[in-house]
Amino acid sequence: MKKTVVLLILFVLPLVAYLFFASGVNNFGRLPILQENITDVAKHNAEVSLNNKITVLGFLGEDIENRKGNAFNLNQKIYKRFNGFDDFQLVMMVPKGTEAKVAELKKELGTFTDITNWNFVFASPEEIKSFFEMLGTDDVLDETLATPYVYIIDKQRNLRGRDDDEDEGVKYGFDTSKVADLNNKMEDDVKIILAEYRLALKKNNADRSKK
Repeated sequence: MKKTVVLLILFVLPLVAYLFFASGVNNFGRLPILQENITDVAKHNAEVSLNNKITVLGFLGEDIENRKGNAFNLNQKIYKRFNGFDDFQLVMMVPKGTEAKVAELKKELGTFTDITNWNFVFASPEEIKSFFEMLGTDDVLDETLATPYVYIIDKQRNLRGRDDDEDEGVKYGFDTSKVADLNNKMEDDVKIILAEYRLALKKNNADRSKK
C-alpha cells in the first residue's frame, strides 16, 4: 500500500503539474505584452514592489464596501488558486483615507484564506489616476476611482493581455464582477505567465549545467 502511494506521488503529481501549465500554454501560447515599463508602486509603499513578481493589479476605489463582491470573486477564483507560487501577488491601489475600510476587508478575506500576498497601496486620487492612465487600457475609473477590471503585470513590469480575444479583440483586463471571465480566461492567462517563467528558468538551469 505504501509503495503504491509513493509511486502515485512520483508519477501522477508531475503529470498533473504538467497538464496544469500545458493547458493554458497550448490554448493561447505566449501572452502578448500590451504596455511596457509600468511604474513601480514602491514609491507609494516601500514594502510592495512589482519587480520580479507576477502581479494581479486592481483598483478598488473609495467605496470599498460596494466592491467587496469583486474582491471575494477574485480571492476565490484566482488568488486562492495561485497563492502557493512564491512569485505571485495581488496588489490593490486604493485612495488614502480608506485604511479602516481596507482593514475590515482584509479581516473578512482572512476568514477564507491566507492573505499574506494581498497587498494594498494607498495613494492620492491624482496619483491613482496617473498610474491607471499609464496602463494605456480602454477601461476607465469611475467617480470613486474604481474599476471592476484587474490586470496582469509580469516580472519586468509589463502589462500582459490578449491581442486577439474572441470577444473583445484586445483584452487588457479581467472583469471581477463576472465569474466566467475569471474562470474561463484569467485563470488560463495566469497559468501561461507562470509556465513561461518556469520554462525559462528550466532552460537557464539547463544551459548553465552544460557549461
